[in-house]
Parts: sequence; structure tokens; C-alpha cells
Amino acid sequence: MRNFLVKTLAPRCPFVMSAGSAEEGAEILASHHVDLIILDISLPGKTGVTWLKELRAQGFLGEVILITAFADLDTAIEALRAGASDFMLKPFRVPQILNSVKQCVERARLLRENFVLRRGLAQQQRSAYALVGQSRAMSELRNAVQRAADAPSTVLLQSESGTGKELVARELHAASPRASGPFVPVKCSSLSAELMEMELFGQALGSPSTGKVARDGLFYYAQGGTLFLDGVCELPLPVQARLVHALEDLSVQPVGGQQRLPMNVRIIASTPQRLDEAVAQGHFRSDLCYRLKVVDLTLPPLRTHKEDLPALVEHFQRELAPKLGVRPIAVSDEEMAFLNQYDWPGNCQELRNFVERSLILGGINVSALYPAPPPNGASTHTTTDLATLEKRHIQTVLESVGGDKTQAARLLGVSRRTLERRVAEWNQV
Repeated sequence: MRNFLVKTLAPRCPFVMSAGSAEEGAEILASHHVDLIILDISLPGKTGVTWLKELRAQGFLGEVILITAFADLDTAIEALRAGASDFMLKPFRVPQILNSVKQCVERARLLRENFVLRRGLAQQQRSAYALVGQSRAMSELRNAVQRAADAPSTVLLQSESGTGKELVARELHAASPRASGPFVPVKCSSLSAELMEMELFGQALGSPSTGKVARDGLFYYAQGGTLFLDGVCELPLPVQARLVHALEDLSVQPVGGQQRLPMNVRIIASTPQRLDEAVAQGHFRSDLCYRLKVVDLTLPPLRTHKEDLPALVEHFQRELAPKLGVRPIAVSDEEMAFLNQYDWPGNCQELRNFVERSLILGGINVSALYPAPPPNGASTHTTTDLATLEKRHIQTVLESVGGDKTQAARLLGVSRRTLERRVAEWNQV
């Protein structure tokens, strides 16, 4: 039966291995990633049902088809309770086993899609301001995105916080040949080095460092699509080393595993600071920087294309008013002039937050942007140094939330780690 199954499946499946007992199968799982197991209940030593229960207890998530020549209702119920995906009675025909395998593979694909969709819905900011506007800067960005989308190369998005890097990454994915595949975003500053390694690359079954629990990483869920590394400059150095190997070999190695799994994923990364500066400071690997910068796109800060402000304000009102249950508000020419005088250090994210507050309050709240009301339509915002403007804005936001850095970071559209680093730099001056 084992030889029959190998001969039947080998021409149709990219990778087939066989084992004569549960113990041999466990050795294979310790060094190989397996999507599907066809398991006979009657095995020398440990039975198939017993081993299946152990696999599920250890966290094995793959599909399992149980087969047997001696079955009754109680055996079938026990098999399904143990976690079998399907149950087949020997002897069976080739079309029967192929149909069962096809259904299991399809179920696994749907589970991956479900995971990606749920994760995307939880993280996605439902906004599309990144490519709104007809200014020269935005037109050039749109053209660059269209050209880069068709290539399989890695893309690095460098710009200030709040310019819409994730939304540009989604545009790159949607316009690429991988559009039908998953788009998987990950915040690189959200986890420790060890947890980030397991989040990205997964962990092998029964490894000394991970115990008896196995899990797939985000590279697995992004197969055939795009993995977006948001804030890649925040990745710990050990994770950067693993990522270099992944980009070199087009394969990933789960934490604690021996086998390298092929990778069919496009990488798009973003950073709020120049990676060259992070490399010079010793915070980022130069070899990883070069591999990520195959296509280097710089998103324009809002202060460089203020002619797009009317379109952006209108867009945000259309997006937010229905969600807030309020009517859009009229913006006078004088109020728009005040908005043009402001330098928007928080970029489009700050403008979106401003429009949301204004909708809630029922009018454009210009005073929120200035230390005092602008006299006679003239701007009181005379400082043009970007670092000073950024510092002033961050301090204002921190004061408005009583020093709560977590809430301030959320309002500013940056990670708490980035905010704390900015504050620490000021304290050193």
C-alpha cells in the first residue's frame, strides 16, 4: 500500500516521503515541513490514531488522512475526534485518494487565506490617501509605483512617518502579477527578537528552543503574494541575519528546524529614516540594506505638495463622515489658507486625524494647529526647520495626552520605540 501511494502521488505532488512506522514519521517531521500526512491506523508499534493525537497535542496543523482495512463506526468517530481531515476504507481506487488529497490541499489553502484576511482586517487602516492628489510629486510617485509593480524585485519605501507607506505597498501589490495572492503586513517593532523570528519564519516541531509546539511563519502565509515589513529598521540584528539568508537563497528555515523551505514571496519594506544612516550607526546590516534597496522609492512629505490639500481633505471627509455618522463640513477659502500655512510634520496621518476631529466637532478647528489664532490671515508659523517643527509637534501631542507615550505614538502614526528614541535624542542635546 505504501509503495502504491508513493507511485500514485509522486508525479502529482512536488515532494513525497514515506515511513514504515510512527517513529520513522516523527523523525521526518523533525527535519521537514509537511502539509499532508496519509496515515494508516494499523502500524507496527504505535497506532496511527495514537500518533495523530500526539501530533495534534504538539501543535501539528497539517492535514491528515487516516486509512484502514478494518473500520467500524466507533473507529471512524475516534479518528475524526483525534483530528483526522478524512477517513478512508481500504481498498480504494486512485481517483478516491486523489480526490481526498485535493480536498485537503484546498482546505489548507482556504485556512491560509482566512488567516491572511483576518490579519489584514485587524491591521489595515481603511484609507487610500497615499495616491490622492494631482501634484507633480504624486504623479511621479504613481508612475514609479506602476513601473515597480511589474517587477519581482524587492522594494524599499523611505519617507517620514505618516506619509502612507503601507498604502503605497498595497498599491504595489494590487498592481503586480501577485495581486491574486495574499498581502501580509507585519510591524517590525512590535515583538522581541526571539518572537519576531518565530513570527516571520515559523518554528519547527519538537526543537530544543521551541519545545513541542509547531507553527507556520508569516513567510508561509505570504506564499505567492507580498510580505510587507513595516519599519524594517526596527528589526533586531539576529532577525536581519536570517532575512539576508532568506533573500539570498529564496528559502526560509523555521526556528529550531533543519530544512530550508522554498520561498515564493515578494518583499516590500518601509522605514521612516534613511537606511544608510542606520547602517552608519551600526543599527542595520549593510548587506540587507543593499538587498532591500533594489527599487528605492521616496514618498513625498505633505509640506512639499500642499496643492493636494483640498483633494485630501475632501477624500478624508468622504471616508470618515459615514463611519462617524456625521455630515461633511464645508471648508472656506480662508480656512484652507490656514491649512496651507501649516507644515504638517505628521504628514497625511496628521491631516487625517485633524479632519476626523473637525468632523466630530462640526467645524474646521484651525486653532488646534497653531499656538494662537493666526492674526489677519497671516501665518505665525515662522519656523521652517523641520527638526524644530517635529519636536514642537511631538511635545504638543504628548502634552495633550498627559505624557502617555503609547497614546501619543498612536496619534502620531509611529511606534512607541520610535517616539522614545526621538525623546531620548532631545534629552542628550
